[in-house]
Amino acid sequence: MFMTHEAVGEKSSPYHNYRTYRSFTYILLILSFLVWGSVILVSSVSTLVLRGLTANLDTSPFKAAENGMVYPWHTFKSAKKPVSLEALRDGSFKANFKEVQWIQSPELAFNDQGTFLLKDEDKDGKVTYYVKSIVDEKYELKIMENAQFTYHDKEYVVDALKASPDLKRAILKTDTTKGWRHSLTALYWVLDVATGDIAPLYNANDKLSVTSWAPTSDAIAFVYKNDVYVKDLAAGTVARVTKDGSENVFNGKPDWVYEEEVFSSDIALWWSPRGDKLAFLRFDDTHVPEFQIPYYVQAGHEQYPEMRLIKYPKPGYPNPDVEVIVALLPPTLGGAYTTNVAKLESEVISEKLITEVLWVADDSVMVKTSNRASDVLEVFVVSAESGLALLVRSLRAEKAWFEVTDNAVFVPQNESLGRYADGFIDVISHEGYNHLAYFTPPNNPSPFLLTKGQWEVILSHVDVLNNEVYFTATRDSSVERHFYSVNLLDVFHLAEAPQIKRVTSGTGWYGGLLSSGARYLLLNYMGPDVPHQDVVDLHNGKIVRVIEENNDLRARLEEFELPKQDIKTISLGKDDVSGGDILANTVEIFPPSFNESKKYPVLFYVYGGPGLQMVTQEYAVGFSHVVAAQLNTIVVTVDGRGTGFNNANTKLGANFKFCVRDQLGKYEPIDQISAAKQWAKKAYVDENRIAIWGWSYGGFLTLKTLETDVENVFSYGVAVAPVTRWKLYDSIYTERYMRTPQENPEGYKTASIENLINFSSVKRFMIMHGLGDDNVHFQNSLSLLDDFNLASVENYDFMVFPDSDHLIRYHNGNVVVFDRIFDWFRRAFNNEFVPAVHEITEL
Repeated sequence: MFMTHEAVGEKSSPYHNYRTYRSFTYILLILSFLVWGSVILVSSVSTLVLRGLTANLDTSPFKAAENGMVYPWHTFKSAKKPVSLEALRDGSFKANFKEVQWIQSPELAFNDQGTFLLKDEDKDGKVTYYVKSIVDEKYELKIMENAQFTYHDKEYVVDALKASPDLKRAILKTDTTKGWRHSLTALYWVLDVATGDIAPLYNANDKLSVTSWAPTSDAIAFVYKNDVYVKDLAAGTVARVTKDGSENVFNGKPDWVYEEEVFSSDIALWWSPRGDKLAFLRFDDTHVPEFQIPYYVQAGHEQYPEMRLIKYPKPGYPNPDVEVIVALLPPTLGGAYTTNVAKLESEVISEKLITEVLWVADDSVMVKTSNRASDVLEVFVVSAESGLALLVRSLRAEKAWFEVTDNAVFVPQNESLGRYADGFIDVISHEGYNHLAYFTPPNNPSPFLLTKGQWEVILSHVDVLNNEVYFTATRDSSVERHFYSVNLLDVFHLAEAPQIKRVTSGTGWYGGLLSSGARYLLLNYMGPDVPHQDVVDLHNGKIVRVIEENNDLRARLEEFELPKQDIKTISLGKDDVSGGDILANTVEIFPPSFNESKKYPVLFYVYGGPGLQMVTQEYAVGFSHVVAAQLNTIVVTVDGRGTGFNNANTKLGANFKFCVRDQLGKYEPIDQISAAKQWAKKAYVDENRIAIWGWSYGGFLTLKTLETDVENVFSYGVAVAPVTRWKLYDSIYTERYMRTPQENPEGYKTASIENLINFSSVKRFMIMHGLGDDNVHFQNSLSLLDDFNLASVENYDFMVFPDSDHLIRYHNGNVVVFDRIFDWFRRAFNNEFVPAVHEITEL
């Protein structure tokens, strides 16, 4: 019962034919929690998480029962093992992906040898880094063997390695300390590949934040104590580019909110194509309010908790002041730097966000800015020499927002190849969908559109030698990702739209990285079958190197009785504006012993955040599959209104996503309730045992659904780290969809969990949250608990995880959180939650 989508008239590619021997037929789909309980997250978005305390949870063995109740695994007729939390945690279902880095250098763009760095780990855990070539199979350069070394009588283990473009040196990272979600500090070293000599990049005992190779391989930019430095490798000298780094000023690396909501990384500096200039961002958090997070568990069992301060802007409060700075390297490295601040003047935007920076020539930088509400977008081209900025485009989104994109690609001038000026390819919004556009020259306000339609482009790479643009998209199916290509010059030569060619075929979810010259593609097949990695020559479509087969995983899966699942599109009713059906993608996971004549409980697993997607053709065996197998439960996920990448709604169009603008929490719960009503009518569903749960935004949606569900379609719910009031979350994420509380007070009020009347009629629900959550502060749950007390809502459990952040991993927290959720639903579906009888006695 699987839904597949083949493009009409397309032939199978050589890549697809090569893979026809792969016969594993189970499509395992939901983006659920993988080994060690990994949680969802995205794309370029913030995650909300909740912890809850359930008192006296029963952890007794499963009870055998009839009619869809919980069964012990040994009662299944199959001799195979059921999916279990233990198997999930020991890696039985984990797909391996080799760590491969294409070597990037200007020379390889026109003479692509398919040179790549491969990290190889043997059965004893010994790690070796090699450089290999697709063109010359005999070529092998060993960068580092047994990735560890001794310096001044101390042993160091290499956590990561990045080779220089000329392969003569490598940056080594050791002693990594985690920061926030994407940031870290570590000791960094420089390895001389020829001699094997290793020396500190800066000082041996000073941890750095960011490192970046110059494209010329002769210098490394790095960040130390929030200042930018550049090391001249030949001279061995270090130049300090900035001197104002502090607790409030961040140079070359983002502050908390930009790291979390804009860049999804810890780096904010960019070398020019020739390596003689360095652009970076400066973040000034002086006026951003501080938030205190208490940490109670300390090695010495101190008597007072540690209080950590985080600059955390909330809706309506000051954001960081951000500037683009360009550093001009001196004639001789090691000398003084000249820096120019980009003069980004706007008549429309008073408090700007900077969302993307790209070199579009060696002397010009493209900068994207938006207002706080992300509905005004301005694009500048900045002179590196003077800092003067030319406003190229100013756009406004009506009842929508501009997504943060960071995959623009520079396309250099080459008249012999038909490109008469520098330019760049960008992802822009066209009729509400993200598409590819070619801007040439960079200051041209009118782009040449390379793609269009009711589907979305995800990313792009450019073969500058053949003018071919490669990208992944949802063109043929919203639950799949395929690679496509389009010729850059088609927009000039063809009267009609450029011709789009599909690179991958069949049913599947593909990702990958292109080599420096974009001739070779490291193709990651992500599902629905067992994932694998290959290198494909895009000039002929043939596989030239097999990287990872995952044959061990394929063999392990044969030992398990895997739940079956069905992906389909359902109607959630009629849209009030367009009159068309509201069509949503869904996935339904069935217990291995499913029998249509029995009645089963149903668990809705939700996320539902704006622009995100849960229903995909990716391979996954996660917590949802454990619930289906062990609790004999049907698990359903519905991507309702507000979610992204939906191609099905021809009438509703992009408004399927943008309808939540200014009103988070309005349509999302309505769609979950509508879907649950449909499942309640199915002959094999027990309508009295329908539950919902989610983590992060899914925690918010769980609570909002229970609040909205006046017909009590849902009997149970679990919310992990939910936002309960949007004015308590961070400014950049929230204002993108809700504007500020001052502009949209009614929207913030109705989006909060405030109407508590219906919670008392829920059979039972649970909330879980980590005290150290820097993303969705524990304040959200405490605020809601106080409201519950005032309203005498008592039919819930609450669990706290000391010092755990948004992912709840501190001190075995991730094991416990899933154990508790699992057992809580076991008790719920076995009808063990009996309302308490209160006896009033006089004191």
